[in-house]
Amino acid sequence: METFFGSLLHRLSVANITHLIWFGVIAVIMIILAALHHKWKGDDKKIRLWRLLCLIPLILAAVHALIYLMGFPFFIVGHFPLYAVALFALLPIPFAKRKIGYKITAALTGLVTCVFGFYYLGMSPLYFNHSRESYTDSFHSLVQDMDKHYVLKEWKGVDFAALEEKYMPMVQEAEQAQDKEKFADAIMAFCCELHDGHVPVITANEDRIRCASYTMSYQPREYGLAMVQLDNGDVIAVCTTDDVHKFGIEDGTVITEWNGKDILQACAEDVPDLGMPVKENADRVAAMVLSGIGGETVDVTFIDNNGAEQTATLTDLGEPHTQLEAFRAYRHFDKLGTEEEDQSLMNENFSTKMLDDKCGYLRITAEGTDNGFYDIFVGYMMGDHAQAREMFREKLRDLKAQGMEYLVIDLRNNMGGYDEIANALCDLLTTEDQQHYGIGIRENGSYRFSSVHGIHADGEFADLKVVALTNFGALSAGDGASLYLSSLPNVTLAGITDPYGCNQETGGISVLSGGEVYVGYPVGLVLDGNGDPNIDTRADRISRNPVEERIPLDHDSAMKIFRDGEDYELEWAMDYLSAQ
Repeated sequence: METFFGSLLHRLSVANITHLIWFGVIAVIMIILAALHHKWKGDDKKIRLWRLLCLIPLILAAVHALIYLMGFPFFIVGHFPLYAVALFALLPIPFAKRKIGYKITAALTGLVTCVFGFYYLGMSPLYFNHSRESYTDSFHSLVQDMDKHYVLKEWKGVDFAALEEKYMPMVQEAEQAQDKEKFADAIMAFCCELHDGHVPVITANEDRIRCASYTMSYQPREYGLAMVQLDNGDVIAVCTTDDVHKFGIEDGTVITEWNGKDILQACAEDVPDLGMPVKENADRVAAMVLSGIGGETVDVTFIDNNGAEQTATLTDLGEPHTQLEAFRAYRHFDKLGTEEEDQSLMNENFSTKMLDDKCGYLRITAEGTDNGFYDIFVGYMMGDHAQAREMFREKLRDLKAQGMEYLVIDLRNNMGGYDEIANALCDLLTTEDQQHYGIGIRENGSYRFSSVHGIHADGEFADLKVVALTNFGALSAGDGASLYLSSLPNVTLAGITDPYGCNQETGGISVLSGGEVYVGYPVGLVLDGNGDPNIDTRADRISRNPVEERIPLDHDSAMKIFRDGEDYELEWAMDYLSAQ
């Protein structure tokens, strides 16, 4: 139970005390109402008064909603336990004069209050509603919220006052012009400075958006090609269309200049900071981002089939698509950027198959099971997800029965979830326990463990040779899965890029002026075995979770990925394992 109480202490450290007080007041009133009923139950006049008094919890809940939800009713999701308990306070009213009926409804109300109270105690959200404030006031409030609650402030060395001073002029310009997009641009640029994959900017008009969604941060144009940088430094065209074929630019054509500037210099100077935590990952995709940067026209210098340099003037063709196609191929993710993006990944989660007669395959796109209650209240709180371990055991035994001698675990584009699920898989792949991470408490800028989690060695498949494939689309618990698997001697972590570079617990949300833009940020502390924040980069943006084997990206492999649509990384993993 030590792990459980440590986990509970961790959750209490990030709970919203203000809302807990509201809940506590409602609970105390309900206890008083129960005592009054016991005292007044024989007096009809007083019972009528008692029935009116039972409305007090609901009235308090309505006042709470007016204060904290007005302008952004979506927050009702986080405060549902408080409102549910207030509604249940009404349940005994019709049975106030019925002995059995009152006992049943009062007991049910008490049980609901206890259950929801325990949940709210650990999960009371750090939600802040600034929707009724002006652009400048809500931006200032956001800065104050994050300065107090952003769990990596000290680790990343963030000076929130300096960032506010830097971006407030743009916010003021947006307020003067009442320009919603410019306001969102300022918030986006501010958040990108943190280089944290757990700081998304979200709009009421769209689902989650990244830093590439707004003009200032980055809005791509369409020139009929995308570009990718190879390991040798060459930048080549990929996903080319007929619009550039007529100039002699095809898939694989080497690009030397972009708008009159050396291509690598342009990548370094003209590509905006999109907030990626790991700089090496950002550098690896810079050429793809650059392929959408320019004006109505852009001059592109390239090496033609005769080895001579040629320059063509490309025109903006309108709706961008080649860059997205390139990112889809690079991440091996057909549904990237579509409404089906998340669901397509969930459909693949925990799927298995045999790639050939010896190589098994396990796909993990999220660390979450169908039993969300178990994920949270057992796996997370106890630091040991037995259900996931048995699920993985069954799947690996099935692959063994089909002849599996080695295994590829595909973590690419993993959306995250609960680290305990990845550790449940690690349990089966090692004979040694590891207390390699845990959850902690941030106090006065320092970090300490509250509950140590880790690997509980089972070892049934410890003799299995494994390659775990990852990429910069693997974040949060996907980042964690990459790290934990790489710690095992029989597992090799491989990829063209490193994982994304973030692993702290989300939970903070600040809603800004008008309720159209809101910002999420991590507030729960996840620590590594040394007591440092787990995985997340520091201000140097150097990966703390690098791949062990960098899958080469040369001309031939780029053609397989971007032109032929092959899963080159998976082929590489199979060849690597068969050669061991």
